[in-house]
Amino acid sequence: MFFPMAADLLVIIHLGFIIFVITGGFLVLKWPRMMYLHIPAAAWGALIEFQGWICPLTPLEQHLRQAGGQRVYSGGFVEHYMEPIVYPAGLTREMQILFGLVVIAVNLTAYGWLLIRHKRNKGAGQTDI
Repeated sequence: MFFPMAADLLVIIHLGFIIFVITGGFLVLKWPRMMYLHIPAAAWGALIEFQGWICPLTPLEQHLRQAGGQRVYSGGFVEHYMEPIVYPAGLTREMQILFGLVVIAVNLTAYGWLLIRHKRNKGAGQTDI
């Protein structure tokens, strides 16, 4: 009972991390110091996609499922959980690169917005970073 529950909890944490990687730049607009957590997370998320690696959380989840007597899937987290929701066909290398580019584009937008706001505040004698 413990291992399947731990695997399910890890899936929730993994999904939360992915959401943070993609959208965390917008949290930085509200809490600028969050960038010290977000930039490394976003870099890691984009690197995983660009290199075609499997996140280390995936083998850990699979180990927990196996220890709990559940069936273990092949491939990565995105392929197993996200692809069936978003993509009806198989995950391709090009799609992984596109995911990495989306992470970078979304976050460049957020950080560009933060930089513009910082420059405006600096001119007014305030700072938010």
